[in-house]
Amino acid sequence: MKKPYTIFAWITFLIILYSLVNNYLIDPEAKAFLSQKIGLKRDLNLPVWLNVMYVHVAFACITMASGLLNFSNRLFEKSRKFHRTNGYIYFVSVLLVVLTSGYMAPYATGGKISSMGFNALNLIWLFVTITALVQIKRKRIVQHRNWMIRSYAFCFTNMLIHLITTLFHEGFGVDYAASYTISIYSSIVLLLIVPSFMIKARKSS
Repeated sequence: MKKPYTIFAWITFLIILYSLVNNYLIDPEAKAFLSQKIGLKRDLNLPVWLNVMYVHVAFACITMASGLLNFSNRLFEKSRKFHRTNGYIYFVSVLLVVLTSGYMAPYATGGKISSMGFNALNLIWLFVTITALVQIKRKRIVQHRNWMIRSYAFCFTNMLIHLITTLFHEGFGVDYAASYTISIYSSIVLLLIVPSFMIKARKSS
């Protein structure tokens, strides 16, 4: 189990690094992303939106990092206190990511249907994370870990949305806004199904 975790850790680290560099150094005004937002129904207050996005990205990266650390068996065995404290950091970070995403959802590419998709993603992620917290409070360690696997999968929502959007837009020639909307709902399905397969695979191994 050590080698797969190490590989996954490096992949996660590179995703975090890319997110930070891209959003804070390469394109801090999100010009590339905002250029795709056509026909918004609401006026976008750019300074406020950008500040919310900066908070969103920062805590999304913290969520990915803290969640990754808590899946480390070595760290868990070395310090249960760190695992518990880091778990609360993860929970608070998820909450802040959800709140900031909720602010940005009405401005989502694709209009109201995309906004509804993001709100659904946020509610599901919050529910799954709260369930994981409830399980550990009840001393149900296996159930807690399983629900954390489900929760952690949502940390990769943004990456998954952009991959699927690129597939439909660049691969199949679908309009960008439509591709983006498709990717949101496809991500919901995948983020619910894939972790279940991973949990079953862990049980059978």
